[in-house]
Amino acid sequence: MRILLTNDDGINAPGLSVLEDIAKELSDDIWIAAPEEEQSGKGRAISLTQPVRTRKVGAKAWAIAGTPSDCVLLAMQDLMPDAPDLVLSGVNRGQNIAEDTSFSGTIAAAMFGMQLGIPSIALSQAQSFRERGSLPWETARAWGAKTLRPLIKQGWPSDVVINVNFPDREPEDVAGIQITRQGFRDESIIHTDRREDLRGNDYYWIGYKGKLSKPDAGTDLRAIYDGYVSVSPLHVDLTHEAYLKELRETWPS
Repeated sequence: MRILLTNDDGINAPGLSVLEDIAKELSDDIWIAAPEEEQSGKGRAISLTQPVRTRKVGAKAWAIAGTPSDCVLLAMQDLMPDAPDLVLSGVNRGQNIAEDTSFSGTIAAAMFGMQLGIPSIALSQAQSFRERGSLPWETARAWGAKTLRPLIKQGWPSDVVINVNFPDREPEDVAGIQITRQGFRDESIIHTDRREDLRGNDYYWIGYKGKLSKPDAGTDLRAIYDGYVSVSPLHVDLTHEAYLKELRETWPS
């Protein structure tokens, strides 16, 4: 099995090294195409208004001055001799659950792999749930292959991306694996922090507040809160089917 690895944290991110360790448990044919610099929060962006440069950093590895989607596109259309059998994106520094999934570069890379016809999985390691700064990479490393093997064996629909999140617990404290749906927080955790530079001009940092919500059972949020590995099938179709039906029925003729 030929596996393409990518991420949104950049070519030198520790999570990419963890992902490579996971991939080596599944195959010895590993290729890497990752951003030259961190691209977190870039979503499904592709570079349409500027050239994208590549830098070879290994026999089967490139750093790419572009977005996660750029990386997958260039790898599959130019850099690799043949298409991969699987795309793995991550392991992201921090969870990608609930509404995070809509702007995550990690998930976007997997989405682009799916769009190009390749089974794709996004992987993320939750952080800072136990305490500020907690980030147990060994949990992703220990639980990665054992989570992926059943998925690969069973397979999934061609229009689905698998989203895997590892909880902020030590490997031996993980409660197990749960199959979940995407949740939604009851309060937005994104906020802006206004500051002033030395010339008196305002500038802003955009970031996250560490507030927990009260998620329903069966959601990715609940699973991560409870210490489980969360496995969610996602797809690109954003249509709200229930309201679509209602809107068609109530629209003036």
